[in-house]
Amino acid sequence: MALSFCGNDRGSNAYSVDNGVLDNGCFVDALNLVPHVFLLFITFPILFIGWGSQSSKVQIHHNTWLHFPGHNLRWILTFTLLFVHVCEIAEGIVSNTQMQSNHLHLFMPAFMGFIAATTSVVYYHNIETANFPKLLLALFIYWILAFITKMIKLWKFAEASLGVQHLRFCITALLVVLYGLLMAVEINVIRVRRYVFFANPQRVKPPEDLQDLGVRFLQPFVNLLSKATYWWMNPLIIGAHKRPIELKKIGKLPIAMRALTNYLRLKDAYDEQRHTTEDPEKSPSIWRSMYRAFGRPILLSSTFRYMADLLGFAGPLCISGIVEHQNNRTEVVMNKTGNMTLGVYFMSSTELLQNTSVLAVLLFLALVLQRTFLQASYYVTVETGINLRGALLAMIYNKILRLSTSNMSMGEMTLGQINNLVAIETNQLMWFLFLCPNLWAMPVQIIMGVILLYYLLGDSALIGAGVILLLAPVQYLIATKLADTQKSTLDYSTDRLKKTTEILKGIKLLKLYAWENIFCDRVEDTRGKELTSLKTFALYTSMSIFLNAAIPIAAVLVTFVTHAYIEEVRLSPAKAFASLALFHILVTPLFLLSTVVRFAVKALVSVQKLGEFLQSDEIGDDSWRNGDMSMPLESSKKYKYPGDTKVFNRKGRYRMDNYEQPMRRQLRPTETEDVAVQVNDGFFTWGSNLSTLSDINIRIPTGQLTMIVGQVGCGKSSLLLAMLGEMQTISGKVFWSNKNRYSVAYAAQKSWLLNATVEDNITFGSPFNKQRYKAVIDACSLQPDIDILPFGDQTEIGERGINLSGGQRQRICVARALYQNTNIVFLDDPFSALDIHLSDHLMQEGILKFLQDDKRTLVLVTHKLQYLIHADWIIAMKDGSVLREGTLKDIQTHDVELYEHWKTLMNRQDQELEKETELESQTTLERKTLRRVFYSRDAKNQIDDEDEEEEVEEDEDDNMSTTTSRRSKIPWKMCWRYLSSGGFLMVFLMVSSKLAKHSVMVAIDYWLAAWTSSNPRNESLANPFANVTNYRLNYDATQIAEHRSYVPVFIILCGAAIALCLITSLSVEFLGVAAATNLHHNLLNKIIYAPIRFFDITPLGQILNRFSADTNIIDQHIPPTLESLTRSTLLCLSAIGIISFVTPAFLIALVPLAVAFYFIQKYFRVASKDLQDLDDSTQLPLLCHFSETAEGLTTIRAFRHEARFKQRMLELTDTNNTAYLFLSAANRWLEVRTDYLGAVIVLTAAVAAIWTTSQSGLIGLGLTYALTVTNYLNWVVRNLADLEVQMAAVKKVNSFLSIESENYEGSIDVSQVPENWPQHGEIKIQDLCVRYDPMLKPVLKHVSAHINPGQKLGICGRTGSGKSSLSLAFFNMVDVFEGKIIIDGIDICKLPLQTLRSRMSIILQDPVLFSGSIRLNLDPECTCTDDRLWEALEIAQLKNMVKALPGGLDAVVTEGGENFSVGQRQLFCLARAFVRKSSILIMDEATASIDMATENILQKVVMTAFADRTVVTIAHLVSSIVEAEQVLVFSSGTLVECDSAANLLMQEDSLFSILVRTYK
Repeated sequence: MALSFCGNDRGSNAYSVDNGVLDNGCFVDALNLVPHVFLLFITFPILFIGWGSQSSKVQIHHNTWLHFPGHNLRWILTFTLLFVHVCEIAEGIVSNTQMQSNHLHLFMPAFMGFIAATTSVVYYHNIETANFPKLLLALFIYWILAFITKMIKLWKFAEASLGVQHLRFCITALLVVLYGLLMAVEINVIRVRRYVFFANPQRVKPPEDLQDLGVRFLQPFVNLLSKATYWWMNPLIIGAHKRPIELKKIGKLPIAMRALTNYLRLKDAYDEQRHTTEDPEKSPSIWRSMYRAFGRPILLSSTFRYMADLLGFAGPLCISGIVEHQNNRTEVVMNKTGNMTLGVYFMSSTELLQNTSVLAVLLFLALVLQRTFLQASYYVTVETGINLRGALLAMIYNKILRLSTSNMSMGEMTLGQINNLVAIETNQLMWFLFLCPNLWAMPVQIIMGVILLYYLLGDSALIGAGVILLLAPVQYLIATKLADTQKSTLDYSTDRLKKTTEILKGIKLLKLYAWENIFCDRVEDTRGKELTSLKTFALYTSMSIFLNAAIPIAAVLVTFVTHAYIEEVRLSPAKAFASLALFHILVTPLFLLSTVVRFAVKALVSVQKLGEFLQSDEIGDDSWRNGDMSMPLESSKKYKYPGDTKVFNRKGRYRMDNYEQPMRRQLRPTETEDVAVQVNDGFFTWGSNLSTLSDINIRIPTGQLTMIVGQVGCGKSSLLLAMLGEMQTISGKVFWSNKNRYSVAYAAQKSWLLNATVEDNITFGSPFNKQRYKAVIDACSLQPDIDILPFGDQTEIGERGINLSGGQRQRICVARALYQNTNIVFLDDPFSALDIHLSDHLMQEGILKFLQDDKRTLVLVTHKLQYLIHADWIIAMKDGSVLREGTLKDIQTHDVELYEHWKTLMNRQDQELEKETELESQTTLERKTLRRVFYSRDAKNQIDDEDEEEEVEEDEDDNMSTTTSRRSKIPWKMCWRYLSSGGFLMVFLMVSSKLAKHSVMVAIDYWLAAWTSSNPRNESLANPFANVTNYRLNYDATQIAEHRSYVPVFIILCGAAIALCLITSLSVEFLGVAAATNLHHNLLNKIIYAPIRFFDITPLGQILNRFSADTNIIDQHIPPTLESLTRSTLLCLSAIGIISFVTPAFLIALVPLAVAFYFIQKYFRVASKDLQDLDDSTQLPLLCHFSETAEGLTTIRAFRHEARFKQRMLELTDTNNTAYLFLSAANRWLEVRTDYLGAVIVLTAAVAAIWTTSQSGLIGLGLTYALTVTNYLNWVVRNLADLEVQMAAVKKVNSFLSIESENYEGSIDVSQVPENWPQHGEIKIQDLCVRYDPMLKPVLKHVSAHINPGQKLGICGRTGSGKSSLSLAFFNMVDVFEGKIIIDGIDICKLPLQTLRSRMSIILQDPVLFSGSIRLNLDPECTCTDDRLWEALEIAQLKNMVKALPGGLDAVVTEGGENFSVGQRQLFCLARAFVRKSSILIMDEATASIDMATENILQKVVMTAFADRTVVTIAHLVSSIVEAEQVLVFSSGTLVECDSAANLLMQEDSLFSILVRTYK
């Protein structure tokens, strides 16, 4: 049939214009072509020229992104226009089938219109990016022309009395409206931008954020299409494949999303309530503030959600239409000439919807739209949630900075609570926001679904829906149970972690005492409880998964069976599969509803906690604070947020120039202000109404050294804090001279470090001045310590950094106070953790020289009375009040008694000085431990690097660019390792049950297809036209019977499916529990039995991470991910299988789809992993910053650094939020793409089904399955990505499982060792060589010595000479590679370790106590009687103290023994050694960290209680071994002298006497 524009029907005069030109329909259509052609002719050259010139500039930088007015409206209208054009084309083509010959004019103009509309938006986008609005005139002309031509057409239709009942009339009317609106948008652009017809066009700048090149998150700025499809993410996600995404790459947040902006929004809403309420007591509602600040985006998101949900129902309806009309295709009647007007056929809209191809296209469009709206809704809620979290964090932080100190110290607000608020409560609220649109969208979805089902199936649908609704509460119940179980699991795992941490911290002691097993069992015990809890958790999880899978099966079963028995009408395939799809839609909201409700409840609790926190006590504002104290962010608005855009200078940094730097000192006129601080009649308290300090009248003279002395607990530190305004004033006043208050440096008694480098800790925000810095470091003698650190003063210290000892920490805090250029320095007992040399050095160099030269006012709290001679002014305290005030001379003359008391104390301290002719001060010791840690760590790192390189080489045989291939590989090896630790039986059960379940599910649906297609004429069972009664009688019941004969098999299949659902869900969860059990058990045993060297070179944090984070992932996160992954993968595979079975043609389309899917998942997995890592790594500093601030509140406030810390918090929050935003945008990117792929699958399946006329039941089956694919495709990728991240935990745990254990066996059997060995304590050392590791140099070389039974032996030598290594050699803790140690005739290297170590005693330098009871610490094996324990305590002089404790021997010891002083802890260790009555006692520098008094007790006890035993003392003070019967002197690993102490002292040039002299 020839093609002609107007058709060539017989007898028609298509080209005649007798009745007037415009009365020819074909001519009007031709007229409609004109505008489209015009647009294409004009725009193509411009676009090509434009593109040609732009290709030289690679990419227009986004600072030119400008939206013209009405930008979003224009995109929406254009999309609507495109949709209407599609309808017009469809209508034209279908009408054309009714004509005798082809009438191109029915659809050709519409097709051109479609192309023109597409061109218009491309053209517009290019003009917008180039910011060249003059070219918009072309579009303006196009809209006018199109509007006019369409108007003519509509007017002609109206003349021919066509109306709304004709589809083409409606379409034309719609087009007129759209063109009119687009014209209006165009006029508006002219009006606003004035680019033509006006003398002065408006100059416009792009948005503030985009001028700052640091902003990389472009979602708010790109055009609508890119917004909807996340197109702007492409470079980032694809680039991740080549090199990992770093923080630089994701840049900064746009201004509107920064924490500060959102904080101000929330704060304003919160304060507004405070002002408007009548009742001042009533606290403002956080809910209302949240709604005021963030309500609008939530409403927007809900709107998107509703649209998506309604569009979701298009799927089932289209399927129903396609299946139904597929059967009726043959009956289309040709040439209903009744509807011919203007020479062509006009159809009604229902007719168009009966065309299956049209329905297929509609289904595709509906799916694409539905998914786009859904992802938009998700994105908006996520963004709002993140904004809310930023605002809440800023709000909490502000509050922390103003918390009253008493709150913190009295335990009303613990650090734990604050950390929970930050880490848990804010996240709960954020999650609630993510899920909250579901709260109101779901009920609507459920109601709609039930109505549609009723429309399809009648009453039986209600029964099916009833089943779903009845089972929903069960799901809710399970969800709440899950939450409870998770809580108890968390408690157990916290407890387990605490015990594990203790073991790892005291591992050396446990090994030396051979107590590993006892403590290992303690952990296993807790782990047992945790696993019981985990099993319950697994059970509930599997129930929840089971219900989720079984409910739709049960509902379908009940519905279809009842339908077969109660309804008169046969079940047609159309209705059956539409209802099947509807049931699938209904399950999701019901399943999620329980989760959402649970989150809502959690959110209520979180808000309550937040409210309480925000209402808690704040620190008082005293007069001298001038309101400057807690620069709240609002007062800082004056320089941070003046509402206009000048805030940001070009770099977009908040300006911090107004932030109070401590003022640079001018020369101060000393006469005018001789008092720096004065307190009059002060009564101060820590919260309770009892005053801690009473009747305080003191003055601190300017520029002089004031010392505050007094006994422990008499209120010295409180006095400092009272002056700083940290205590609550009951009465009285603190006066500060004007310029001093903002210029205070303070070093607290408990040292507080930032998680930063040593340099940052000392400079603490002040500008770096090299000379000054060096002077301070020398004054605090920190240089030697810094030299040891791996990166010098750039080494990270603090919680997450390297653990420094107490003395080192304290010196850094003092250095911080000295470095600050302030008028006043407060030092709170800076000498407490320092030994005598350091104290002297600090006093002379730091305090007297450095500070006094600077003429700074200095207040020093101290116990060291020998320094009183240096004081210009002394304040003596007693029991919370001032005893005396004045110079030392004043006190000498006026209070003789006090002076004498001081004198005796000073003498005692001087004697201690005499005694401390020390060999190794505590400091050198601390340095030694540090050095040992690093020396060994380096060696370890070297070995590690080599290992890793080898691994890489093994993996990468194929010569692809290593990074890429490695980054996109899925860790199958680890998956296998994980599964195999779960046991092969479980793995087999899981795999087989999963496969069986999915096969049965397919079988059910296939059976349904066969059943519904069994009667091809889908008439009702009783013919409606015949005389009903007659027909009924004659009617053969066979058809009904045949129809119902399908029911039993259907029931059996459904039952089997439900049973299999239960088995699969249980098998996966319990596989997870089994794997978790095995992995943790193996890990714990490996680590506990690892050689001590392993703990020297592996940071504690790293080992703990395996037990905390990684174990948690293995316990709770991998099983659900695994379950979800297998389920979604199998669903997608079975769906694709069925579609290919129904319409084999689909396989052709499958190839490109599979390729696309492969690339999408490959790119996404890599990017997602990077972003996940960024999110995790940026979260930690943020949480640390919060806890750090809470700990160092007094210091931060004393220094007046609140603004700086707030600024830091805002930066950290923004960084973390950026990472999280990008992560969620990447998820959206993936979901949009997989959803569109799914929609294409549905379209191809539908088209293939329509062209191949197969059974209608099978078509329904194929399409229903195609619809499920869209839901599950993105889950496959998301779960793959998650699993990949989670398998890293298995990998890390696995890496520890390859450690060599110590050789516990020995070559002698235990039975050969006498019961009471070693009975004498004779030690022979023969040619002993020792090293820590085969890779390292020996630490002892060829040492030989002989120690008689009962001899008291001293060992000394300089740092690093190998003294301690010898003590470890006695316990076979180090590698003895030559020579031997023989104790009472047995070579110790041949003994089983357990035997050797359990028969000897050692007292270590660091006293280690474990949490539990005193009994547990003295005798964990529970082998001794109480009398024996009391005896040991008595010897250690602890009996009276322990008796006084509640519970006696069962009194509580807190973690690390913190509730006892260091001296008491050391005495407990002595008692512990005594309880074990061994004939050899080794004391490894045991007196290093205790005071003189305790040391005297120790020495006395050793001499008496251990009189008959061999005692080896490794000396830290040479004086402690001057009485020893034999002394071994070591120098760099060799034994240089061996004789009695007296003999060695007589030799002037012996190393021993030199050591004694040096430290005199």
